[in-house]
Amino acid sequence: MKVTLATLDDVPRLQRFRTDAAAWLAARGSDQWSTPYPDDLLLRSIKAEDVFLFREADGAEPVATVTLDAVADPVLWRDDEARQPALYVHKLALARPGGQGGLGGRILDWCGDRAARAGALWLRLDAWTSNTKLHAYYRARGFTHVRTVHTPDAYGSGWVAQRPAAASPGLFDEPDA
Repeated sequence: MKVTLATLDDVPRLQRFRTDAAAWLAARGSDQWSTPYPDDLLLRSIKAEDVFLFREADGAEPVATVTLDAVADPVLWRDDEARQPALYVHKLALARPGGQGGLGGRILDWCGDRAARAGALWLRLDAWTSNTKLHAYYRARGFTHVRTVHTPDAYGSGWVAQRPAAASPGLFDEPDA
C-alpha cells in the first residue's frame, strides 16, 4: 500500500469519499457528514500538505484518505491541551467503509507513527457526537474519550478522544520515508 500527498487534482475524489461515506452512514441511521465539506477548507488542507491518499499501487485509485495536522480546534480542545504537542486526525474515510480488512486501524497507527516522529505526545481526533459505534471503534483502537462538547460551534462532531503517539514504522510505502 502506498501513501501519497493529495493534490488539487484529487479534490473531486476527496469530495466523493465524503459523499460515499455519508450515504453509507445514512443507510445506518446517522446524519454524519450529511452536509458538503467546503472546498476552500479542503483546498487549504491540501496546500498545507495535510491530506493523504492510500493506494494499493502507484497510479491506482485511492482506497482511503485522512487529513493529519497540528491544529487544535479551540472549540474542542482547551488551551492547556492545545499547548501539548499533538497531531489531529480528520476526515478519515475509506472507499468501502466497513469492508477493508482493518485498513482504518492501520491508517490510525500510521497517523500515530507520524505524530511520534514529529515529537508529538498525542494523536487526537473528534467524532460525530451521536455516532456511538464510531466511538466504540476508536476506543477499541486505544483512544480514550476526553469529553463531549455540546455546542453548535462543534458542528455535530464534539466527541473528542486521544491516545499516546506511538511508533509503528513500515505500515505503508511513503515517498518521504
